[in-house]
Amino acid sequence: MLPIDTLFDVTFANAIARLESYNKHHYRPNSYLHKWWARRCGSTFRLILKHLVADEAARDYYAPGGLNGRIILDPMMGGGTTLHEAIRLGANVIGADIDPIPVLQLRATLAELPLAELEPAYRHFHKALRAGLDGLYETHCPICDAPTQLKYVLYGLRRRCACGPALFVDSCTLRHEADGSMVCLDPATHAVCRVGADGRRTVLGETAVAPRLPLYAKEVRRCPSCAEPFMDEREVPYYARYVPLVIAGRCPEHKRFFRAPGAADLALLAQADRLRAQLAFDRTAFAVEPGRKSRQLISKGVDNYLDLFSSRQLQVLSAAMRLLPAYEPLIRLNLALLVSTSLEFNSMLCGYKGAARRRAGAIRHTFSHHAYAFPHMALENNPLFRRRASGTLHKLFRARIVNGRKWAQLPRERKVPGKTAEFVSIPGEVDGGEEVRTLADLQQGSRRFLLMQGSSTALDLPDGSVDAIVTDPPYFDSVQYSDLAAFFRVWLRQLLPDAADWGYDVADSAVDPHKNDRESRYAVLLAEIFAECRRVLRPDGGRFIFTFHHWNPKGWAALTLAL
Repeated sequence: MLPIDTLFDVTFANAIARLESYNKHHYRPNSYLHKWWARRCGSTFRLILKHLVADEAARDYYAPGGLNGRIILDPMMGGGTTLHEAIRLGANVIGADIDPIPVLQLRATLAELPLAELEPAYRHFHKALRAGLDGLYETHCPICDAPTQLKYVLYGLRRRCACGPALFVDSCTLRHEADGSMVCLDPATHAVCRVGADGRRTVLGETAVAPRLPLYAKEVRRCPSCAEPFMDEREVPYYARYVPLVIAGRCPEHKRFFRAPGAADLALLAQADRLRAQLAFDRTAFAVEPGRKSRQLISKGVDNYLDLFSSRQLQVLSAAMRLLPAYEPLIRLNLALLVSTSLEFNSMLCGYKGAARRRAGAIRHTFSHHAYAFPHMALENNPLFRRRASGTLHKLFRARIVNGRKWAQLPRERKVPGKTAEFVSIPGEVDGGEEVRTLADLQQGSRRFLLMQGSSTALDLPDGSVDAIVTDPPYFDSVQYSDLAAFFRVWLRQLLPDAADWGYDVADSAVDPHKNDRESRYAVLLAEIFAECRRVLRPDGGRFIFTFHHWNPKGWAALTLAL
């Protein structure tokens, strides 16, 4: 008998999970290299796995190890929480998923690749990107005219009525300063101004040189002149529906600045658009397949993922595709995932939230609402910005790779209870190990991992080969797993063409994004996966453990039928 059979410390589990749930990426940074959805708290799964430990002295949550050499399977691994937590405890782990992104992310984050190899490779890669593209991101300080890099560009959405085109923004307020002043966009002149606490306006930089279309807040639905509703320009590619309004940059001497785009800024945008026409992308490889969430793109007249990116952003992606094959496979994998995850902060679906008084960065990223959203004020980020600003490759490399790998070598846990945030290291644990290709190699040693891409309704494992199965089935009627992930998948397929089975059948997913809930084969496929779990689990002492979360009784009914 194991502890899990008779008890589970729910009070402790709730307390520590509540702390982690708000900042999972800080508590488990090595698990967050790439965007994924519906991740569960690592602390919950660590506690579950500790209840499988036979040695009483190693069962304590803060004690190292306890599962050396045991084989733990997660047949629906998603973000990989089970694998990360089990390998820390010394287990050998098997992870399976039908989507290639979880497989690639786990391969990158579990492999023990030293930072001494990764950091110089990243610096070389970033320098090579900048060598060809820095010129497209040049601008100048409005005070001293010194050349510098732009940080981001804010755009207004162009819509039409019978009178002609007009521009729309979320708000004309761009920033609240500590001294009580505000940086604002003048709707009449499109000039960027500082408005003092006394109401006095000072124009920042030059006046706008672009055609001054009428500028409205997003709440305005009908034209004040003709009373007709404003309509989207569906016949125009999505990225081209936006008009540049504000340049944001940083001068070494005068620090942060905002100003209207000048002639040189507009010339660079025009140059990038000309270069866009020369890019050798196969548009058929980026076609939007209509799923339950990607239909939102279709409804906006977007039928190709390429159209969601500015011309400069596509130049960066094209250069990355050209440069990555020069790196050895594991480094290439990490860099490709870095580029892919940066897309969440580098598309024309990004909005601006820097005007909030309590702001945490300027970018409202692509999937801030776990769905497609179409901003009125779009933000074109500069991924090559040399400071660690939000959404840049520099910032993401430090946060997702450097911090993650440092943590993996010396994991730590939050102490509970405690009024202050006290963390303790777990000596002897490492979040990583050696990848193997066969079960025979997995049946010896410790901290080894075997990854499989494919449907878990037919696992390539012999009967009775697994000591325990710990998993979290996909959220009933979820659309995020495969449908929204296509935003990244179309690019990873170009960046890593030979690293995964990119032509997998989405119909084998337990949650098919192309079907309505009532037609979903969720219960049927889950039952087939559970049957495989029963087959591969050791009959003498094996344990099958899962968590499940849903508000809808239909989800629990489907789960019950599957069991």
